[in-house]
Amino acid sequence: MARAKRHYLPGQVWHITHRCHKKDFLLKLKMDRQRWLHWLYEARKRYGLTILDYTVTSNHIHLLVFDDQGRDVIPQSIKLVAGRTGQEYNSRKNRKGAFWEDSYHATAIQTKQHLLRCIVYIDLNMVRAGVVSHPSEWQFGGYNEIQKPRRKCVLIAYEKLAELSGFSSCHAFQKSHKEYVDEALCNVDRRQAWWSESIAVGDESFVEIIKHRLGIRSKGRKVKEAGESYQLREDAGIYIANSDPKNCNIDRYMTLLAGDNYVNTEQ
Repeated sequence: MARAKRHYLPGQVWHITHRCHKKDFLLKLKMDRQRWLHWLYEARKRYGLTILDYTVTSNHIHLLVFDDQGRDVIPQSIKLVAGRTGQEYNSRKNRKGAFWEDSYHATAIQTKQHLLRCIVYIDLNMVRAGVVSHPSEWQFGGYNEIQKPRRKCVLIAYEKLAELSGFSSCHAFQKSHKEYVDEALCNVDRRQAWWSESIAVGDESFVEIIKHRLGIRSKGRKVKEAGESYQLREDAGIYIANSDPKNCNIDRYMTLLAGDNYVNTEQ
């Protein structure tokens, strides 16, 4: 799976988006979405991936993770999940060719209120698509797991999620999370592309710090307002694929191709 060069800024929350090849609906069947979640669970077990939220749609995924386990954990995890999902699908369908777009995209998200808003954005994906009326109706998203934590096959790091969101307990976070989702349902049609198309999202100080840490590589990147946040934008067309992860300089920013596509067909 070809991947973009990236800058690695440790200790960040990353919103990862990854599209199916040519935006095809390769995840339209439940079994394929379930397999993606299965391999996500395997990534958590094998590499210690810290998962904060997720949503699997018919043609792309959203994954929110915290980088606290070392520089190789996230790329190894994505390689495992995306690679095995695609291999299983192609084998079952006797299909050849790419399952995913060449690269995924990662946006650095500031913690606390910005993180909470990003979680709500992820949770409402299938509501925006018109597939369900409430995120609790979509079994391939993190909303239900957040509101009703599992005892088995746990994906989300509940306590870490609450801490990073600025709450002293999981219960307090759950209450606020539910309230934010219910409030957002009143204005669900408004797309907030900055959560999945920017280099970084947070307050102005956070975004300026990210830009500063990128140094010379931030040349030409602009800090802009984005709703109640600020974003660091990247011009399209700068991504350079690298098919060998051993040759990928992880000290370059974790940014990849993606974007949101809210046209989904359930079968």
